[in-house]
Amino acid sequence: MTNGIRDRLLEHIKTTGLFDPPGLALLAVSGGTDSVALLDLMCSVGDELQLKLAVAHIVHGISQEAAEVAPQVQELAHTYGVPFHMEELALGPHATETIARQARYAALRSIQKETGASYLATGHHLDDQVETVLFRFLRGSGVAGLAGIPTKGPDGLVRPLLQFGRVELKDWLVQKFPDATARPPLFDDPANADIRHDRSWLRHRLLPFIRERFGQAVDLRLAEVGSHAERDNAAWAAVLRVLPDMNLRLDSGSFEVARAPLQRYDKLLSEGILRAAAREVGCRLGRDRSRLLVEFVCKSSSGRKMQLGAGWEAALVFDKLRVFRENLAEPPSATSVDLVEGQEGRFSWGKWEFVWRSEVAGSPRRDSQTTWLPYGPYEVRGPRPGDRMMPLGGVGSRKVSRLLMEARVPAHEREEYPIIARGAEVLWAPGVCRSANAVPDVGQLAMRLEARDC
Repeated sequence: MTNGIRDRLLEHIKTTGLFDPPGLALLAVSGGTDSVALLDLMCSVGDELQLKLAVAHIVHGISQEAAEVAPQVQELAHTYGVPFHMEELALGPHATETIARQARYAALRSIQKETGASYLATGHHLDDQVETVLFRFLRGSGVAGLAGIPTKGPDGLVRPLLQFGRVELKDWLVQKFPDATARPPLFDDPANADIRHDRSWLRHRLLPFIRERFGQAVDLRLAEVGSHAERDNAAWAAVLRVLPDMNLRLDSGSFEVARAPLQRYDKLLSEGILRAAAREVGCRLGRDRSRLLVEFVCKSSSGRKMQLGAGWEAALVFDKLRVFRENLAEPPSATSVDLVEGQEGRFSWGKWEFVWRSEVAGSPRRDSQTTWLPYGPYEVRGPRPGDRMMPLGGVGSRKVSRLLMEARVPAHEREEYPIIARGAEVLWAPGVCRSANAVPDVGQLAMRLEARDC
């Protein structure tokens, strides 16, 4: 039976392409049965999947018992030979389920970013799925919400264990470690039994009552409801990609679609399209909000914005609608760089990367991502009020803000658009405009500078 679970997991991962392409997978391990089983199972299939593994543990700061688990999880990671990462929070004993979950995911995402992990794997299982479907039904969720916990989420979030039940995972550990003294220590969070929390009440009060009336098969029926809804979501995702003229673009934490089709289609279809696109990037867009968003698309002008809640925002950018997470971080600060003859290197500024090297100068284009500059010190910064430049091949000076707008750089991205300056003189906005000043002669040794929007 033990090998059967491992083989089923391996087949499931290969069939769904859960870790395709292979990379570093960060395993969220709380110390409970589910997450320890996740660690053990993933270690058993990791080599075959060409995966690198690491453990992430979050100390919520809700109870003293939970804080004492961290050393056990660290020792467990050491036993399995995988790196251990931890982040401590201070939520306090009165933190709600929602606050704790949001804080946990934010901390896990922070570790994922620090480690460069391609995937973040959690130990959610079939029982979690059943509880989620029932919970959302009781809260009046739409069909999309009844899909429950998706196998794949945005930014590499994966749940490999959704086909296994809680008891099955516990049996896996018991059978693999028949000697209880050799079994990994397991932590049972007291919050899981506290019926003040809605999910705990569902688990310990409502579900047993329903099973007594309808039998244990009710779990599979609820899971089937989730499967039907998930297939419906997948169908909508396919629709996004086949509808003409949608020009769908998905990025990490944002999506972009053409505005005209949304104005032309039946409103219910446009609402469904927007909800489907939002799901692709992890944005929850309910019925009322999607209706208001369609009205916003149809009636508002370019440059207008709309708050969608939970840190999400919509903006009309010329002929497109863009939905994205609000950027609460400060724009990158100005950076000095010295372009020295005979040297080469690279540096980052915001989401941009610059690569430079000595090279015979070519003939620069006005809107290229590559240019040549004389050797010497320069500053990389964002646009400033009053910035002007003399466009290559143009007549007179132009406002940099106007040049960015004409290049269709979205208004919310302009503060973080890189400007290459020498003193007060603006020389280059990559991909937008090259100044007519400080242009090396063709054939002269100079510094070739290439900008890449990452």
